[in-house]
Amino acid sequence: MSIVVVTGTNTDVGKTVVTAAVATLAATRGTSVAVVKPAQTGVAPEEPGDLATVRQLAGVTDLHEYARYPDPLSPAAAARRSGIAPLDFDDTVRRIADLAEHRRLVLVEGAGGLLVRNDEDGSTLADLAHALKAPVLLVAHPNLGTLNIAALTLEAMAARGLDLAGIVLGSWPADPDLAMRSNIRDLETIGARPLAGALPAGAGRMDPADFLLAARAGLAPALGGTFDPAEFRQTWDPRKAA
Repeated sequence: MSIVVVTGTNTDVGKTVVTAAVATLAATRGTSVAVVKPAQTGVAPEEPGDLATVRQLAGVTDLHEYARYPDPLSPAAAARRSGIAPLDFDDTVRRIADLAEHRRLVLVEGAGGLLVRNDEDGSTLADLAHALKAPVLLVAHPNLGTLNIAALTLEAMAARGLDLAGIVLGSWPADPDLAMRSNIRDLETIGARPLAGALPAGAGRMDPADFLLAARAGLAPALGGTFDPAEFRQTWDPRKAA
């Protein structure tokens, strides 16, 4: 069994799409895969959340959400505002570990970034990854400004003894600007390894068949795909820009 925690450099970077991409490739290989969203915020009780997106894109139905809050805030702040009980850290660890006993892969998608507070005790996704002894897959935005946030996230991971599963660009545009193209090599330098993938912008709106193809092309072999970081780097070399 394997547990992988998925986080982002910040919000709206494509964590859910990357989670769905890893899940669909695993499922296609016949791997038993579960996806967990410990705390969903910004979604009303009857509205579809991130796990609905995973189901739509990847066709995975082994989905688990432990807490939901209507306000688009950190889980701790959303729980405080709503009056709904906050996420129980020990119970979350136990439930995910139990899932992993019977699945080859469990993907755990956090809310926001690595150090966003889940409760008033200050527990974070980093604490959850540490308790589960799970590597962290970092989803980054390619835009200007991503390098500092990525570096800070990786420093926080290192300080807590967390392993990096890779860095994936969650939304790579068809016409990236100079900063985006330059950021490829710098993100690899910060992460001390080649990129683990780059999913195309708009992948979350694809039908499942096209999404499977995009996932396979956009994720590295370690994640089940065929993405070649050297080829990607060469294609978007900023020195080739007009």
